[in-house]
Parts: sequence; structure tokens; C-alpha cells
Amino acid sequence: FCLTPPQVNSILKANEYSFKVPEFDGKNVSSVLGFDSNQLPANAPIEDRRSAATCLQTRGMLLGVFDGHAGCACAQAVSERLFYYIAVSLLPHETLLEIENAVESGRALLPILQWHKHPNDYFSKEASKLYFNSLRTYWQELIDLNSGETTDVKEALINAFKRLDNDISLEAQVGNPNSFLNYLVLRVAFSGATACVAHVDGVDLHVANTGDSRAMLGVQEEDGSWSAVNLSYDHNAQNEHEVERVKMEHPKSEEKSLVKQDRLLGLLMPFRAFGDVKFKWSIELQKRVVEAGPDQLNDNEYTKFIPPNYHTPPYLTAEPEVVHHKLRPQDKFLVLATDGLWETMHRQDVARIVGEYLTRVHRQQPIAVGGYKVTLGQMHGLLTERKARISSVFEDQNAATHLIRHAVGNNEFGTVDHERLSKMLSLPEELARMYRDDITIIVVQFNSHVIGACQNEE
Repeated sequence: FCLTPPQVNSILKANEYSFKVPEFDGKNVSSVLGFDSNQLPANAPIEDRRSAATCLQTRGMLLGVFDGHAGCACAQAVSERLFYYIAVSLLPHETLLEIENAVESGRALLPILQWHKHPNDYFSKEASKLYFNSLRTYWQELIDLNSGETTDVKEALINAFKRLDNDISLEAQVGNPNSFLNYLVLRVAFSGATACVAHVDGVDLHVANTGDSRAMLGVQEEDGSWSAVNLSYDHNAQNEHEVERVKMEHPKSEEKSLVKQDRLLGLLMPFRAFGDVKFKWSIELQKRVVEAGPDQLNDNEYTKFIPPNYHTPPYLTAEPEVVHHKLRPQDKFLVLATDGLWETMHRQDVARIVGEYLTRVHRQQPIAVGGYKVTLGQMHGLLTERKARISSVFEDQNAATHLIRHAVGNNEFGTVDHERLSKMLSLPEELARMYRDDITIIVVQFNSHVIGACQNEE
């Protein structure tokens, strides 16, 4: 089943979104020029989510990708709630008091976030009051705890992640008289999601990561070439420090059963995640909540089973690892993406493809034929094809779309093969997941002039 190039483009562009930071008085004062984002589903419905927002009471910008598992409920909840928790954690005491007083007296609230959303990015209206009440309890506690010190961004990010995960757990334990909401909070808690979030404020870039999505910085070297700098570490069995951390938190007698077949308790790929209360609650609590829950929950096999060798929970945390980076003029862009991208592409290729796309300068790579026997005629064909492709290499209007095109359509020679792209995009739903994962990407472009000026002031 072969798709035409216009059909391929309409599939690739269906979820693309771009935002340009507005200029003031003809000047751009932000260190962010704008961002492009896109998603390509493999699961139906897609289990990835994305979020982007400007913090209105501080100067920061928040961007994040969320990768759900055991359904999309947890990723959805985290994508619409986490930024509020981060923003509230960063607010000064006076602003928190203003907000609380406004709620008390029924006045209009100071807006905290300006969201930058694609029309497909969904918000659950039914749960908004419940979510708001949990958030309000959090800021009331922050008001009571006021130490008078300005909040450290790293600390604020860690607190926000942990607090939201705690609230997700608590809401499920308490339940809800509204049967729709009761089922929703339980689905959110029993499914899971990883999160990789960037906070950009001037030259300060913080990345908070829980799980195996990644953040990568694209750096332009003096000779014009591109290099990649990792700003996050995967929390999975490939990360020795992470395996050690998990082992340290449990008795020696469990050492052999903690990580099996590269999975936590032989089941879960990421070693950190939101939700997933199957790996956090005691067996008694799990049984009590499932038994008291609605029938749909009882019928779900996933909620019934207890993970093997489950002795000393919690086995899982949502606490993020935070990396801080001072932006430099050569730091041109940031890529946040779920593991669907990194499974198919090396970060060095990602840096080059995005860098060339943004600068519109295509540096010819030597044609690699990696161990294949290639005749002169085939080589001539490859070179002719490459020549034709350079003229159309920047047809995408969105850097994230351009990257997805490469991630799905690259052949063994590192070039986009239309036939391969067409095949991959026309796979039926039940087959698509066998060949690739959901892919969600945000590409943030930095403003080198503003960053250079900030550096000079310092």
C-alpha cells in the first residue's frame, strides 16, 4: 500500500505546532526564539503527551514531553498539571498570598501560565476542579512553610514532581463520589508516565527528567559542524548508577529479583515514573483500593496482579534528576523527545539534521555504504538521488516534523527513502507498534544575540 508524497506529508504534519516568542518594541528580549513540536502515533490512542507554557509571574518558559504506559491516562494528567506545580513552586511568597486571597474572596485569579497548545492537545474539563483543589492545598502549604528565601529552581522542580505524584496517589486512595472522576483518578494512578521537562530563564536552562525520554543540546562548533550534548540520563537498566540506586534502597536478599531482563521487577522498563502505584503501594492498600473501586477497575487484569517478588515497596519514584546548564552563544537549540525518537536515531545525527535544517546549510556527508557491495551504477543512482533531495531537504516548515521524517524514513545510507516512509506510515494500527513507538518531539531554538548580551552583562 503506497502513499503519495502529499499523503505522507498530511500524516506527518497532522499534529505539528509552532510558536514564535513575540518581540517587544521591535526587540526580542527572550533567550528563546520559539519552538516547533510534533507527534506521530504508533499506539491507538497515542500514549505520549507534550506541553509548553510561558510562566506569567516569573520569566521562565516550560516545555515537556511525557511518555505514558499501561494507557495514556497518567501522561494526560501529568501533561496538564505538572507545569502548574512547577510554576507555583517558583512563585514568591507575596504572589502566593495574592492568589490565595483572590480565591478566598472570589476575585479573578492572577493567570499563572500562558499555554501554547495544539488544537489536538486535550484538557480534561471534568477533573479541573479536583486538580485545582489539590494544587491549592499545595500552595497553602508553601505559604505556611514560607522561609523568606528565594526558591532555587532545581529544588522547585524536584518538589513539584514529587508533590504531583503524591497527589495522584492520594486522589486515588481517597476516591471520588462522582463515578466518572473516581474511575479517572484510579486510571491515572494505575497507569504510568515518564517526564522530561525543560525550564528556560535567560541563560539558565534546567532539565528535570524522570524515566527514559531525553533532552539534548545542539551546539554549533567554530567550523560550522554540529555536536550534541546530553542534558539528561535515562533511568533504566542501561544506567549503572540507576541500577545501583535501586539496589541500595532494598534489602540485599532482593538483589537478584529487583532487575530482571532489564526491567524493574522483570516488568517495567523505566526505573522512575509518575503513577504506577502497582510499584509503590503496599499489597494491602492495592487490594483495598481495587476492591472498593468501580467494576471496570476490578475487570482490569493489570490492577489485579501483584508484581512478583514484591516485598519492600516503593520500588519506583517520580523524583527527577535535574541538570543545570548555562547557555552559551554556540548553544543553538534543545531537543526534548520521547524514547520513540532515540530508539531510531543517534543524538549526533539528531544534532546534525536539526542544525542543518535551522541554518539551511546542508553539509555533505560522505556517502556511507557500510559493508554493502555497491556497483558503480548504484553509486551513481545514490549520488543523483542525493542531488535531487538537497533541493527538497528543507520542505518541512517545522523542525520536529523534519526530524520525524528522518526517524521513520531513513534507510541504511542515512537518507530519507520515500518508499520506506510510505510503508512505515501505512502500517495498520496493530502492526505499527511492532515497528516503532509513539514519537513526540519539541525543538526549542535559542536566541544567540540575547544569550551573548546576557553573558557580557555578567
